[in-house]
Amino acid sequence: MTNPATPSHNRLANETSPYLLQHATNPVDWYPWGDEAFARALAEDRPILLSVGYSSCHWCHVMAHESFENPVIAAQMNEGFVNIKVDREERPDVDAVYMTATQALTGQGGWPMTVFLTPQREPFYAGTYFPPDDRYGRPGFPAVLDAVRRAWDSDRAKVVESAEHITGRLRAAAAHVLPARDALDPAAPSDAVARLSRSFDRTWGGWGRAPKFPSPGILEFLLTHDHLTRAASSAPSGAEPPHAGPGALDMALETLRRMANGGIYDHLGGGFARYSTDARWLVPHFEKMLYDNAQLARAYLHASLVAPTPEDRARFEQVARETLDYLAREMRSPEGGFFSAQDADSEGVEGKFFVWTPAEVEAVLGSADAALVNAWFDVTAGGNFEDPHHPELGRSNVLSTPRPAEEVAGALGIPATELLARLPALRSRMLAARNTRVHPGLDDKVLASWNGLALAAFADAARVLDDARYLEIARANATFLRERLWRDGTLLHTYKDGVARVSGMLEDYAFVGQGLVALYQATGDLAELRWARALFEAMQARCHDAESGTFFDTPADGEALLFRQRSLQDGPMPSGNAAAALLAFWLGRYFDRPDWEALARSIAAAALTHLGEYPSAIGGALQVASLAQAPRRELAIVGTEAARHSYERVVATRYLPALLLAPAEVGADLAILEGRGEPGLALAYLCQDMVCGLPARSPEELRAQLEAVDALGAAPEA
Repeated sequence: MTNPATPSHNRLANETSPYLLQHATNPVDWYPWGDEAFARALAEDRPILLSVGYSSCHWCHVMAHESFENPVIAAQMNEGFVNIKVDREERPDVDAVYMTATQALTGQGGWPMTVFLTPQREPFYAGTYFPPDDRYGRPGFPAVLDAVRRAWDSDRAKVVESAEHITGRLRAAAAHVLPARDALDPAAPSDAVARLSRSFDRTWGGWGRAPKFPSPGILEFLLTHDHLTRAASSAPSGAEPPHAGPGALDMALETLRRMANGGIYDHLGGGFARYSTDARWLVPHFEKMLYDNAQLARAYLHASLVAPTPEDRARFEQVARETLDYLAREMRSPEGGFFSAQDADSEGVEGKFFVWTPAEVEAVLGSADAALVNAWFDVTAGGNFEDPHHPELGRSNVLSTPRPAEEVAGALGIPATELLARLPALRSRMLAARNTRVHPGLDDKVLASWNGLALAAFADAARVLDDARYLEIARANATFLRERLWRDGTLLHTYKDGVARVSGMLEDYAFVGQGLVALYQATGDLAELRWARALFEAMQARCHDAESGTFFDTPADGEALLFRQRSLQDGPMPSGNAAAALLAFWLGRYFDRPDWEALARSIAAAALTHLGEYPSAIGGALQVASLAQAPRRELAIVGTEAARHSYERVVATRYLPALLLAPAEVGADLAILEGRGEPGLALAYLCQDMVCGLPARSPEELRAQLEAVDALGAAPEA
């Protein structure tokens, strides 16, 4: 991908970001983001060319091949600009500021992102991918470079005026103080379900047209809302929703089914690609991101507890396990942290590692077994995928399972039970063969926020599936985060090769805190919950905006950029404010802090002002709103870890998203645990708003208590 001759002037070789290192041998005179680049731009009165991307981004690779490795284009960049490379994952704060500018200037965004700045770092022109010549309806990159430099040289006053005007508008928008909202609209979650139902793809699941992205935040909200509303109304399973169209559970489960059957899911190695290029979830861009897989594993895990059929329950659990196993196998560092991403490309070809031809399958399995596998995974001579940059390679197949087992088995003339019994061994043989191929590149930096999502997924899976291996992974991850990224009461954002750097941001504190809450629920170790509280208090001190009642995405003592972002809408992950609100809600309940719960409600109310415009972009806030309006139920399970286990299994097999679960060895400084427990016994106290009935003295008694009340009903009377 890179020019083998390393220019002496390229400064990226000393960076830790894999994305920056991919460009360390470009003929472009790259600088990392920092004072050296800005000082040169000021001293030489040059505009800045800011290029932002990430290591697993397919179109970032394309632009690198076409332009940044081209010595002619590189010379044009070097002559006219101070060139800065930024890894958007390492510096999400920089990326967010200039993505906001790019969207304001062009009406769209994406990566690679190219922004031209004044030496004062103010944007005046922007775009995403530029080809090396005019194509795809886009101007060629050399023409863009020439036009920008000519404008800088010949019409400087207009360029500077435009940059100042754009920056002023962006600063004013960022500084806008949201009106304080103490009350949540109780109808908002149901209104959101109705709106989502109208835009739901009833054929393929999900929302919107191609390209189609997973929406784990919305899926979690739909599962939560369905559970709480069914419990509130005592509605039988399958009851009609109070609006036309599919209900919350139907939308969530159908989307999860379709995604698991599509090519966006890796049917051999587990895990999901970042998005599908079509509406059918069939052909992805093949990069795999930690944040997607951590969130989706948890969504499938929760769906496995509520799915109406044994087949769905088994399939959803299988997908959750395979996704977590993929992360543990391929994305986990020896130190216990999780890496960020795997590339879409290998050997310079998109998807080459993942796709198959019928002949390749037969070479691995032999003709008889290949016939079965090709039928099941829909592998055909015509194929369903072609790398548009390498059409000479011909067509191949992204594996998918579009037909039910009975239909495939019938076409093969065998029982469905035989098909399903033979598939695991055949999949293992294909995976072993695939592992002999050149693997996609690995982005091996560790990000605190994304690791918090993984921590929550593994801790939740350990509790629900009673899997000691997942619990060991979760504990090791928490230890890694504490020892490598927690310094003197503050959290750092990124870690690689023994170096932790970049001040922690709102998302880092919030997601790691959420992961620790899940780990406490799985272990009963109150030290994890107390660390989550310390993270929340540090986050509040560094990021909270008292005037609006919301949080800035960046800390007050972080690098001063053009403005401080305050995100209320979700991207692939819940917004920083939604994540902070969810953490505030649970810690407020655990530590009896009504002010923290009020903060959670206020943030959710602010985000819900976007309900009419973007219901699919506020899934995190909708989940907080649903939980905050649910009656408060608590369950304290007190006793030794071994004695608690059978009680905890009763709870773990149920989907109880609004339940405050408080396991502990002995009564402790949590209000729900004070005075609880008897020496030598394990007891379970089921409570409503901290008013508890007589303790259950056996798992069977706890099961009966849970079955006697619905998820929103009162606890048993004392």
